[in-house]
Amino acid sequence: MTKLHEVVENIKSGTIRSDIPEIKIGDLVRVGVAIQEGNKERIQPFEGTVISRHLAGSESSITIRKTLQGIGVERVFPLHAPCLKSIEVLRRAEVARAKLYYLRNRTGKATRLKQKFETLPKPWKTDN
Repeated sequence: MTKLHEVVENIKSGTIRSDIPEIKIGDLVRVGVAIQEGNKERIQPFEGTVISRHLAGSESSITIRKTLQGIGVERVFPLHAPCLKSIEVLRRAEVARAKLYYLRNRTGKATRLKQKFETLPKPWKTDN
């Protein structure tokens, strides 16, 4: 590896969080995101179903989908970003796919997933 690659790898390895709960496809999660409004910072919750996961070390991300007033809203959250303040798994679901993109074409009761009853990981929050 060149000197530049070593520097980049050192920076990336310092940003990886190890205390994030196990998130699976189909989970109903509540993510707390830090929002900057003027000179104040507040935590805005975003609750929805995990429809995809991208695992790539420090660049890992999850895509969360929710329906708000009849309109589907999707957000991609980088898992190791400093703006992520909390992640809480509310419910698990039985799914047979790695990506749940088919939920984009469904509305109402058709978007429900079969619940899987198992112990949930503890909620994760940053200390600051």
